[in-house]
Amino acid sequence: MSQEIIDRIHAALATVSDPELHKPLPELGMVESVEFSSGIASLKILLTISGCPMRDRLQSDISGALDSIPEVTSVEISFGVMSEEQRNNVKKIIRGGREKFIPFAQPDSLTRVIGIASGKGGVGKSSVTVNLAVAAAARGLKVGILDADVYGHSIPRLMGILGKRPTSIDQTFIPIESFGVKVVSMEMFKPERSDPVAYRGPLLHRVLEQLLSDAYWGDLDLLLLDLPPGTGDIAISLGQLLPASEIIVVTTPQVAAAEVAERAGRIAHQLKQHIIGVVENMSDTPCTKCGETISIFGSGGGAAAAQRLSSLVGADVPVIATIPFTPELREGGDNGQPITIADPASPANAAFEKLVDALMMRPKSLVGVPLTLHT
Repeated sequence: MSQEIIDRIHAALATVSDPELHKPLPELGMVESVEFSSGIASLKILLTISGCPMRDRLQSDISGALDSIPEVTSVEISFGVMSEEQRNNVKKIIRGGREKFIPFAQPDSLTRVIGIASGKGGVGKSSVTVNLAVAAAARGLKVGILDADVYGHSIPRLMGILGKRPTSIDQTFIPIESFGVKVVSMEMFKPERSDPVAYRGPLLHRVLEQLLSDAYWGDLDLLLLDLPPGTGDIAISLGQLLPASEIIVVTTPQVAAAEVAERAGRIAHQLKQHIIGVVENMSDTPCTKCGETISIFGSGGGAAAAQRLSSLVGADVPVIATIPFTPELREGGDNGQPITIADPASPANAAFEKLVDALMMRPKSLVGVPLTLHT
């Protein structure tokens, strides 16, 4: 009878997943021993690292799973730490048995990788990245953000995770999750937030490669890269490391800004990356007093950039979203509350929802197209 209950306990533990690795505890080798006597289930659970931040969550999840077994009246859990060999086995499991690699660069990858680019700073590129990611995650997509703006990283503040450090298993680390989005940023690895990053070309390439390969992203539907402004090392490295990646160009309505933004599209075209379209941020907004439309940053910039890029590419590069200027969008960024969460009824959020719709539609899809098969 006791062995039967132990088997049921093992089956219940198989329904409990590690909160960060999202794989069952037995599969990861985290269940060292299970004993049962006089209604008491005694478990020994191995943590991947000492001081694991998810220890309390694991204890709660395990206790909840064993509630389904009437014979278990009490649960006693003791925690240990994995040996180096056991941690190496965990790394092999989460990497599918392969050595360190960039999962999104593999031929069998199903993740859509999109770089959010701009020709100059100050156009709201990071705000677009964050709100697009959160809106897509709210639709049920598995989304990640890589803050590739190594010098001017701002994603942690926008996502409300300032000062948080990822859990590391030797050279592999787990992205921090916020609003259902997995996030990796250079800021997470600096000793102090105020420390500047003074890297030159070859080292920047290596940093981007490490952030992509050393993180355990899991299965993602969408990975957004918040690229630094301009057409420098990171933009070129993205094209080299992830040749199947796509680009969204962000600009303001100001024509001068659009001319600079066009250059970001040109470098993507030279690297043979698909340009999805142009996002015009800080667009027309209604006056809060009279309701009249105000063009604070001018008008026509998005359409001008799209027209020039269409001529360059030889195909239609549309304006896929116009996001109205709103103080709430800025305030949400400062407070770590994306507007898609803070004010779902806002016109800005409606624009982000349309942007998600545009990305989910595949104009060149083969769905429904008859294929000629010869047998």
